[in-house]
Amino acid sequence: MKTLFLSLATLLFPTLSWASGAAGGETLDLTTETVGILSIIIFSLAYVLVMAEEVTHLRKSKPVLLAAGVIWAMIAAVYATHGMPHAAEVAVRHNFLEFSELMLFLLVAMTYINAMEERRVFDTLRSWLIAKGFGFRKLFWMTGILAFFISPIADNLTTALLMCAVVLAVGGDNSKFVLMACINIVVAANAGGAFSPFGDITTLMVWQKGIVDFGTFFALFIPSVVNFIVPASIMHFYIPNEQPTASDEVVVMKRGAKRIIVLFLATIATAVSYHNFFHLPPVIGMMTGLAYLQFFGFYLKKTHDVDVADSGEHANRMDPALPFDIFNKVARAEWDTLLFFYGVVLAVGGLGFIGYLSLASEIMYTDWGATNANIMVGVLSAIVDNIPVMFAVLTMMPDMSTGQWLLVTLTAGVGGSMLSIGSAAGVALMGQARGKYTFGGHLRWTPVIALGYAASIWVHMIVNEHYFSIPLTTQ
Repeated sequence: MKTLFLSLATLLFPTLSWASGAAGGETLDLTTETVGILSIIIFSLAYVLVMAEEVTHLRKSKPVLLAAGVIWAMIAAVYATHGMPHAAEVAVRHNFLEFSELMLFLLVAMTYINAMEERRVFDTLRSWLIAKGFGFRKLFWMTGILAFFISPIADNLTTALLMCAVVLAVGGDNSKFVLMACINIVVAANAGGAFSPFGDITTLMVWQKGIVDFGTFFALFIPSVVNFIVPASIMHFYIPNEQPTASDEVVVMKRGAKRIIVLFLATIATAVSYHNFFHLPPVIGMMTGLAYLQFFGFYLKKTHDVDVADSGEHANRMDPALPFDIFNKVARAEWDTLLFFYGVVLAVGGLGFIGYLSLASEIMYTDWGATNANIMVGVLSAIVDNIPVMFAVLTMMPDMSTGQWLLVTLTAGVGGSMLSIGSAAGVALMGQARGKYTFGGHLRWTPVIALGYAASIWVHMIVNEHYFSIPLTTQ
């Protein structure tokens, strides 16, 4: 069977008989070979399906999972024909380890977010905003500012969905307000996530890789503010100056909600401490923090019936759901996103192993220069999701100063705001505010958002000028 498989691989990729290869851990340059060209085609087709998710309703994880498996199978077959049967195995294990650390980190964060959502933390915030009866312009700014400051702690997707729910509840009949408020929320959530290791998967990847220290990310705070403020200030004058009808809806948080918020902050502190003081991967601290929630969930479950009996009807109103179950929160994680992330990491890792990322790095970071290349990364992330773009940069690992790594973190984080399909927040809001927030509606404001993108880069180059003289190796 093995002989038959190798024979088929040789027939499928005949030109590889003359491909340059070596033993002892060296790799083959397959960029001009059949396997490389096929891998690019397969990945491109998979990503077309990812971008067409809103139309086809095919979950984005499915095409990239298939693409990753096929790409690595072809690579393994080719290396086996060249007497290196374990080369692909070693490479794919390295990529899988990187994914595992990030996946477990994200899983803990998502579990906490789901727990807070189940305890009605976000519903309470939403009802408070609605009950205040703010005008459209004030609501435009409040939802944007809240999105900017919540996304560094939660994530840009959850934050955008929460703020969009407020906008739809208050101004659902005013399509112009809903469109512009949703655009503002997407820009603000992406900008807020850019200066925090927890705000976006791309920043998390950079931090977990050990490239930028936890505290150094906050140097991007001012550029991120500029990225949000510039387009919002222009859009402000086009917001209807009207007063929506206030609501008397009252939502009460369930028992333990505030303590879960405290435990989430303690989990973040644990992850940072493990990384900074013990030199352990941050995921170890996050998994330790998951134990905090598990023990507290056990307490809530054991005291649920006692609390209901002692408090009577009030307890039933406060905590009408079943006893707290931590594994329900784990099950409700965004598994499509996590599996999509797996497919992207493995597929891009395969393209890197073939040799394409080295080629791209040579063109972008040597011929164009680091600044131009990093600005282009942000533009690409508006067309293609920022996760594969940033993972490709991390795989290339160009020799850049800390200032340049901060720049690419900023551009990858906020560049997706220029198109509605450029970030998870934008794609999610197109579904939530279907018919009101659209690709075309967002596209009309792309020049204004691009102005904020350019301004944030300019401010970063000025405010964080000293970081551009700090080599990465000194961090």
